[in-house]
Amino acid sequence: MQDSFNKRKEKILEFNKTLEELNLRKRAENTRPREIPDDLVCKCPKCMKFIIKDELILNEKVCPYCGYHYRLTSKERIISLLDLGYKELYTDLREKYTDFPGYEDKLNAAKNETNEDESILCVLGKIDGIKVLVGIMDSHFMMGSMGSVCGERVTRLFEDGKRLNLPVIIFTTSGGARMQEGVISLFQMAKTSSAIAKYKEKGLYVAVLTDPTTGGVSASFASLADITISEPKALIGFAGKRVIEKTIKEVLPPDFQTAEFQLEKGFLDMIVERKELKKTLSLILRLHNYN
Repeated sequence: MQDSFNKRKEKILEFNKTLEELNLRKRAENTRPREIPDDLVCKCPKCMKFIIKDELILNEKVCPYCGYHYRLTSKERIISLLDLGYKELYTDLREKYTDFPGYEDKLNAAKNETNEDESILCVLGKIDGIKVLVGIMDSHFMMGSMGSVCGERVTRLFEDGKRLNLPVIIFTTSGGARMQEGVISLFQMAKTSSAIAKYKEKGLYVAVLTDPTTGGVSASFASLADITISEPKALIGFAGKRVIEKTIKEVLPPDFQTAEFQLEKGFLDMIVERKELKKTLSLILRLHNYN
């Protein structure tokens, strides 16, 4: 299996040399290299260079040219983070508040498109052999919005963390509270915050903020961790930049609400490249006597 993987990697590297030449001589931003089929390449939305899809996957969906971090699904995040073998938790929970017009249809469409049942996946797994409870939000599922099921899963994660004496790690990405559930979704902010306060009496909570983390999620469990990490260039904030500018009648800095801006202002503890996340989290867990 390893030999097959190495041969595939060599082929990708060789193919990439051809792609480099095509990138250098492409005449316009929207030019597609005709020498390579469309299903083998994609274009980075940041630097606009063409990337071999297989190479992008091997690079954990980080652009090899400009370092742009693509958004991951919850399952892709698990592959890059956890050791082999994990158990999904709280899969029996289902939405109760679906009387908003069209909400149930939208939920079903999101479930079919993503093959997930909610905006957060909670698992019991291991990082470098250290047992840990992990919650992973998925922006592909209704923009990672927080409804009653999401809030309940987060709450149970911390309750189980306290009961089992395990560290909790949550990867956040969200547009905020799910408006179709109205005030019920807003209740989840207080509910999760209360569970975290009780858990932190004896446990370690690490939050990893990914692009984007906004709204009610950023104002609740995303900002209550013992250690707060972010991926580079992630959008982190509550209200949108334009809304704030119109409210305060001021022009905000160009990097406002980026991870780098939040680090400078003391909101974050560190910014970590995706390739270094597993190693960094493993080190943090060991420093706090989890093994």
